[in-house]
Amino acid sequence: MGSQVTSLPVFSFHSQVPKIPAFAMAARTIIIDHGSGFLKAGLSGWNEPQMVFPSIVNYIPCRENPGPSYARRRVSLGIDICHPDTFSYPIQRGRVLNWEGVEHIWSFVLEKHRREHEDSPVMVTECPLREPADRQKTLEIMFELLDVPSVLLADQLEMSLYASGLLTGVVVDSGYGLTRVQPFHLGRPLQPGGKTLEFAGQDLAAYLFKSLFKEDCNRHNLFQLETVATTQMSKCYVPQNLGEALDFRQSLPSGSDDGNAYQLPDGTRVELTPMQRLAPEMFFSPQVFDLQGPGISQAVVDAILACEASMHPLLTSHVMACGGNTLYPGFTKRLYKELMTGHFSSSKATMWVGSNRNFSVWLGASVVAHLSTYRSEWMTKEEYEESLRL
Repeated sequence: MGSQVTSLPVFSFHSQVPKIPAFAMAARTIIIDHGSGFLKAGLSGWNEPQMVFPSIVNYIPCRENPGPSYARRRVSLGIDICHPDTFSYPIQRGRVLNWEGVEHIWSFVLEKHRREHEDSPVMVTECPLREPADRQKTLEIMFELLDVPSVLLADQLEMSLYASGLLTGVVVDSGYGLTRVQPFHLGRPLQPGGKTLEFAGQDLAAYLFKSLFKEDCNRHNLFQLETVATTQMSKCYVPQNLGEALDFRQSLPSGSDDGNAYQLPDGTRVELTPMQRLAPEMFFSPQVFDLQGPGISQAVVDAILACEASMHPLLTSHVMACGGNTLYPGFTKRLYKELMTGHFSSSKATMWVGSNRNFSVWLGASVVAHLSTYRSEWMTKEEYEESLRL
């Protein structure tokens, strides 16, 4: 991807992750970054999470027991291949809809890490959209049900900023459930500039489901799930100009591009349409896909313009892309191009792009876990219990 942009004289990539001290803390911190699509977890001091898995739970009905006891559904992780219609995402669009599912996932993570680090503090990243009641519920689960010694609730976008080693800049985070833009100055969010777009990876998946399988679309069909996931990860890309890309792909003879096809279970070979390959255009032109709101480039422009004019050059020179959607080939190049041809063409834009930017939130939290400046932000179990008595 880097080779695609070397010809741009004022476009620079910075892929360095801040070096984390080699020495371990007395008690390693367990970091849980629980997004709408995936959970990333691991011990601080590492440069990547040790556990990454889909944020999915499934419920299997239990047989009714004779006597006065009543049957309860059994919750487990992931998709049960024998019952593929029972899974769901406990967090959607950054909001927790199923606390029982969240508790089950967190319990699994802590059980794995506590085998060697029994008394570790826990840092949980949270979406800026969370309500105070959600924060209270998180503390309740951690202290009362999972018995952790201390907890730090950390803002996801702030953690992404720290992953780049910056204190000032614009974080552009596009994940499974949300696309968010937030300017920061000296580590503090510039509130007027915060933008949240409710289209993200799940909307791209929904488009592919409908366009690939049409009236037979079934999001609990394992073959369809695998086909959509494979198409997203290995065949989709962001065009630099939608019209030109469509013309090019439509001009290709059928069968000339081996990467342009997938197979049905019966062995039938099906070719992808140009718009299926170019589906990540959704992030830049949502109206083409009947989605509301501005594209991501316009959201970045609006976020910067909402801040004081004196801040504009500094913010424009520190745009940080993170989240899984930014990994699509052509994404960061297109974002840079649109920023430079709009309001900020006279400024020198710099985009900070880490190689592990789908883990930026977790990486930033791993850095913060070692900062003494955050000690006052931690809450101990004793402080939590005292707050309940007040």
